[in-house]
Amino acid sequence: MLVGYKKVLVTGACGFIGSHLVERLIEEGCIVRAFVYYNSFNFWGWLDTLKKDNLKGIEIFTGDIRDPNGVRKAVEGVDAVFHLAALIGIPFSYHSPDSYVDTNIRGTLNVLQACKDFNVKKVVITSTSEVYGTAKYVPIDESHPLQPQSPYSATKIGADSIAESFFRAFDVPVIIARPFNTYGPRQSARAVIPSIITQLLRDKKEIKLGSLTPTRDLCFVRDTCEGFLTLANLDKAVGSVINIGTGTEISVGELANSLIKRINPEAKIISEHVRLRPQKSEVERLVCDNSLIKRLSGWSPKTSFDDGIEETIKWFRQSNNLAMYKDSIYNV
Repeated sequence: MLVGYKKVLVTGACGFIGSHLVERLIEEGCIVRAFVYYNSFNFWGWLDTLKKDNLKGIEIFTGDIRDPNGVRKAVEGVDAVFHLAALIGIPFSYHSPDSYVDTNIRGTLNVLQACKDFNVKKVVITSTSEVYGTAKYVPIDESHPLQPQSPYSATKIGADSIAESFFRAFDVPVIIARPFNTYGPRQSARAVIPSIITQLLRDKKEIKLGSLTPTRDLCFVRDTCEGFLTLANLDKAVGSVINIGTGTEISVGELANSLIKRINPEAKIISEHVRLRPQKSEVERLVCDNSLIKRLSGWSPKTSFDDGIEETIKWFRQSNNLAMYKDSIYNV
């Protein structure tokens, strides 16, 4: 239950996690202003796929997170902000780092400036477990050293630091939510689970992947969104970085084999060189220590890996959903 916030802004509302969060906020009875990236087609991303009844509670705001004037207009009059807008593809950040600086760092600064000026009651900034780099110890708690192993993770570290500075310098009520690897329906093709599932559902005999050894902590999208709402309710979380994850890990290879058994047992895995990260950039191990959010709020993930994967596969099996994915192209 989200307490005390009638009107809420979600940036990145057209994306994977953002669209699920918008749905969850509507269930809570919030008036949601959904900040979506401006385009000439009036395309609202995954929000276009929501039921019309859900769209009634949404105010669409089209803009560009890099534009401080538009961001100010979006923030004005809201009680709370969930900032999810970001560039997130790691391989794309290797050859377009400038765009990551502009979007992830400058965009976050724009949100924080506006929230400061309009005295927003709560600001939840979305971080990422990628800021930790390859684990120096496990499970990874919030005190783990930060290690930028890609331009993407470097910009998220920068955005987190700016957010923390606004709490310390200006008393902006910031909470930095640091989710580990979220998965589920609507996830983009640049992520490993959609990549594997779409190849399998199109009866590919060879599933093309990058490195098979890295491990990840996979949290179902509903649980991640519930974590966001939980943090927004926690006044004692203000000024803190808080992990959201399951505390379990699975390797990419194990994950792929699990999906192969469920969908197409005849398929084989091929590791493609083009999909490999540079050696020093690959994050080899991520597993969450979620004891802080549990201690502060009692939050814990409710969806098992088996249930979450089955729901995700079921969503992709729908022909209209699968048709939106180009499995023959490596999506960076």
